[in-house]
Amino acid sequence: MTLKFSDLTLHPLLIQSAADLGFQTPTEVQSRVIPIMLDGKDVLVQSQTGSGKTAAFGFPVLNDLLINEHAKSIHTLVLTPTRELAIQVADAVELYGRLQKVRVLPVYGGQHYGTSIRKLKEGVDVVVGTPGRLQDLIRRHILDLSHIRTMILDEADEMLSMGFVDDVENILKETPDQRQTALFSATLPTQIRRLAEKYLNQPEQVILQHKELTVDTVNQRFYLVREKDKLAALTRLFEVEDIGSTLIFTRTRIGSSRLANDLIQRGFAAEALNGDLAQEARLRVLNRFRGGQVKVLVATDVAARGLDIDDITHVFNYDIPEDPEAYVHRIGRTGRAGKDGVAISLLTPKDKRYLSRIEVYTKHRIQQAQLPTEKDIQERRDLKLLEKMEVWLERDRCTREQELAEYMIASGYDPVKVAAAALKMARKGLADHPLERISPVQFKESRTKFKRGKNKPHRKGRSSRQGQFQRTASVREKGMVRLSIAKGREHGIKPGEIVGGIASVADIPGFGIGRITINEKTTLIDVQKEYVPAVLKRSGSYHFRNNHKVTIQQFSN
Repeated sequence: MTLKFSDLTLHPLLIQSAADLGFQTPTEVQSRVIPIMLDGKDVLVQSQTGSGKTAAFGFPVLNDLLINEHAKSIHTLVLTPTRELAIQVADAVELYGRLQKVRVLPVYGGQHYGTSIRKLKEGVDVVVGTPGRLQDLIRRHILDLSHIRTMILDEADEMLSMGFVDDVENILKETPDQRQTALFSATLPTQIRRLAEKYLNQPEQVILQHKELTVDTVNQRFYLVREKDKLAALTRLFEVEDIGSTLIFTRTRIGSSRLANDLIQRGFAAEALNGDLAQEARLRVLNRFRGGQVKVLVATDVAARGLDIDDITHVFNYDIPEDPEAYVHRIGRTGRAGKDGVAISLLTPKDKRYLSRIEVYTKHRIQQAQLPTEKDIQERRDLKLLEKMEVWLERDRCTREQELAEYMIASGYDPVKVAAAALKMARKGLADHPLERISPVQFKESRTKFKRGKNKPHRKGRSSRQGQFQRTASVREKGMVRLSIAKGREHGIKPGEIVGGIASVADIPGFGIGRITINEKTTLIDVQKEYVPAVLKRSGSYHFRNNHKVTIQQFSN
């Protein structure tokens, strides 16, 4: 018998919340982890992003909040490796617990301290944060973790790769021994297992196997565009694709609302689906989408969870996800029930690293396509106009209009010119929007190559990771500015913690950091030019090995 979400021993308010959000059948990780956590046991989970693990720990946490009396202190701490994931998890938990009015606070580098201080004073149930900012708040005596009941470590292996393990242990030491701990990781290397043995109490293990990654009925392709040209590219594709029910994914709630409004202004029936919507409004939007009154739904990953519609023809990644499994989860919403589907991604040059991750993970090469030209669009518009004309000619219901045409011809006008003028007027009635120009752009580096019959990708030359972390001095990369810190090998500085520490505190993407050259007493760091002001602005706020406070400054030869 198939397990339903309503079969789980959750509080009725959470069962109602799950039903409102469209949760019907729990995923494997949810069906296995939720009962363990409801029993108050620790759990070690090997599960990929996109498998539903946020709900797997989110619902038990919310359940404990509902059934147990607790002080005004923080109930749960969720530790994540990146700002993006912290926001995503916080949004999800808030969405699941909206009926009980759960108070969730995301904290991450770059966020104003005043916001965190005010929210914590008002009272917070769940804190979701990155290691660097959490440690900073603890040192400032702003954050007290001494009474938390539940600790969640999300994407633990990613925190390991970013050099955050020491930070994680420092944070765990601030929590009570009598707590429930859940550790989630895509892989379980030795260091993660050691962490689990040290900080988890006789955990139950849940090991999930990979599912089928992509389906043959989905046509996947990507278009390379500049960030400023994404909207123009999307509208061009809308004109040439046979669009049915279409789902567009953006990275943020604000982005989804802005894009939906931009599409409406250009004549496309679109609505946004995000965490800002009340439940009643969400249901109305979904019903309009299912009923065909709205053809385009612009959503975030969190808001689209539980969305189960079989006749979606197109999925657009307006913002490509950082996690390969999130990509797989998105495109899996089209090409269902044996129907063909289309998955289109709009990539900027900076997104190529995410494309490579997706291709390696899915073992599938995603083809690049060329955007329709202005000539292509004009020909398509002409075709649509002729098709409309043919329909009216076949209907033969233009008696009054035919009399007008005969009058114009009898008055001496050329019949062809009369028809041309009529078509000109009809074209104006179609309200075609002006075509926006799109700047050409191309990849500057070769992409991942797959050997036939092999599962592993083959790259020419050394890996980008090796190039990024080489310890020998070299010429800086184009578009990069060299910065320096007065710490090096003798201080135990590691590349991973530099990337993680700077990205978290300065609130910049990890790919904004290039080559790192670690010398005996100093370290040189190449940073993309546009992110340098943000990095230097936070100088003096970085903490690396052994909590040394580090100042970053521009390097001069």
